[in-house]
Amino acid sequence: MSVPVFLADDLSGQEIVLSGPEGRHAATVRRLRAGERVDLTDGRGAVAECVVRDVARDSLRLEVLGRRTVPAPAPRLVVVQGLPKGDRGELAVEMMTEAGVDVIVPWAAARCVTQWKGDRAGKALTRWRSTAREAGKQARRFHLPEVTEQATTAEVAALLRGAAVAAVLHEEAEAPLSQLALPASGDIVTVVGPEGGITGEEVERFREAGATTALLGPTVLRTSTAGVAAAAVLLTRSGRW
Repeated sequence: MSVPVFLADDLSGQEIVLSGPEGRHAATVRRLRAGERVDLTDGRGAVAECVVRDVARDSLRLEVLGRRTVPAPAPRLVVVQGLPKGDRGELAVEMMTEAGVDVIVPWAAARCVTQWKGDRAGKALTRWRSTAREAGKQARRFHLPEVTEQATTAEVAALLRGAAVAAVLHEEAEAPLSQLALPASGDIVTVVGPEGGITGEEVERFREAGATTALLGPTVLRTSTAGVAAAAVLLTRSGRW
């Protein structure tokens, strides 16, 4: 059984008290007991390997057995995700986090049925970030993915210009994603359109920014699953898997 992972901002000291929501979850939901192993991380690569010494109602007292730093993976994988309908956005974030995507960019594409505006934007972004946080712990990721603010098409184009390599998933592309030449470092950026697809104007704008169109496979995937499928291809070919 895998050692459970919890998040903590301060990993210093020979003893650490895990309290707040993380401590409550460990004590009351996971029902951890004295003598069990726990890993703490700050989500940025630092890890404290601990053993539970005491359990309170909503906290744990942990003894640090050792510390280590996990290097950030390279090249970085960035997925620009057109906003899906309903809770499929959280599903996409969960699967991409489990797979190993490093940055997830919510994109307000022209054909998005879902619109993030006003208070709804803040709540939706909070749900995506919370999903990434929980999925990251479950997957034992010591570098949690970044979920950025919602991006406009212009902001996505600027992101593509700064990438080491960039691809737009498109069903009319001729070259498969599996043949994309990948760098050893820098950012690999992949754009996933919404349910209604990417408009011709968006595709042209992204091409002008340096991206190529790529075919993911012979079938048309839903926007909520295309990102994780693309990640599997790219993580395998980059040597990260």
